[in-house]
Amino acid sequence: MAAGLTDAEFAALHSDWDFWARDDQLPPPGDWLTWLMIGGRGAGKTRAGAEWVRGLVFGRKGYAAAPCGRIALVGETLADVRDVMIEGVSGLLAVHPKDERPSWQPSRRRLEWPNGASALCFSSEDPESLRGPQFEAAWADELGKWRHQEASWDMLQFGLRLGALPRQLVTTTPRPTPLLKRLIKAERTVITRAGTSANLGNLAPGFLERVIGRYQGTRLGRQEIDGELIDDRVDALWSRDAIEVLRVGEAPKLTRIIVAVDPPATSRKGADACGIIACGLGADGTGYVLADASLAEVKPARWAGAAVALYHALEADMLVAEVNQGGDMVASVIAEVDPSVPVTTVRATRGKYLRAEPVAALYAQGRIRHAGTFPALEDELADFGPDGLSNGRSPDRLDALVWALTKLMLRPPAEPRVRAF
Repeated sequence: MAAGLTDAEFAALHSDWDFWARDDQLPPPGDWLTWLMIGGRGAGKTRAGAEWVRGLVFGRKGYAAAPCGRIALVGETLADVRDVMIEGVSGLLAVHPKDERPSWQPSRRRLEWPNGASALCFSSEDPESLRGPQFEAAWADELGKWRHQEASWDMLQFGLRLGALPRQLVTTTPRPTPLLKRLIKAERTVITRAGTSANLGNLAPGFLERVIGRYQGTRLGRQEIDGELIDDRVDALWSRDAIEVLRVGEAPKLTRIIVAVDPPATSRKGADACGIIACGLGADGTGYVLADASLAEVKPARWAGAAVALYHALEADMLVAEVNQGGDMVASVIAEVDPSVPVTTVRATRGKYLRAEPVAALYAQGRIRHAGTFPALEDELADFGPDGLSNGRSPDRLDALVWALTKLMLRPPAEPRVRAF
């Protein structure tokens, strides 16, 4: 068919998303308020989101009754909005033909189209930035990973107040967070689903062999590849419902704050991450989880710098570091970053599950609160059973949490209880 087309006709066909898209990537009919597109990794969620925004801007049939002039783009971080939603291979700049392509102004966090429409960029790390602006539509990407999920979502809803029918598209890999569960049940939410296999024709053959071949059928694979919403493990030490009951917006004044570091066993590429968790102790003896600054970056200078930065940001009292893997090197690396930071080294003499059980008991007793939402950490907690995580990886965030709360609230053998200052 393409052989008989002129260059102009071929270009038009190439940019005709409605021709190429799968049904699950096209806007559903009806007067819905939220389109929830749940999919596996590489399922084409980003392309669908970018094409939806393009359709809104130009008022294409099936997308909007008239061109939309103001749109919000919200991601986990501003870097994610830029690198994935805008500049990515399936992002907004890539999906527009040249004569429709918007102007990207990074310093203003703004896209402007030739017809006058505009889109502003926001991060879930800064809910307050959404206070004030108003929009006709919003594209929210990877909602399940948002840092301040509830607060950012609430502020976005207040901003959707322009036009006859303000709408939002959520493109996300599923995580069983309370917000995502509520959206699934909401009356005016429509849901489309797609697994990675639906888009294999556009993925590298190596991805199929390396990722799908390894993870297909596992708990992690069902979530990240098949796009299933996987809840707690039956034999997990923690449950999401229990964590949710213990969640607070912010911690009160604390008597003691500890940053704990669980360094990776090696700095080689592909190694486990570095867990960096901050916890505090209230005057009434309640423990608070304050921050998760864990890094996939495993170079010692990077994780040590991140741990020290969190120590200073929270005005912490101590930095606790496990030294099973690095020995004296762990403390020395931290000292190279800032020799003034007091470091207490700890060494694991029992397995991870045995170390975690007393901390899980503190949760069961209602003595721990999560001051905010920590999706990656909570994923590990709800998936940690007697045999570890279901994906076989090291529970780095969980390990750091256990060290911090143990030092704050539990009496180690042959050591006095750590008391508040």
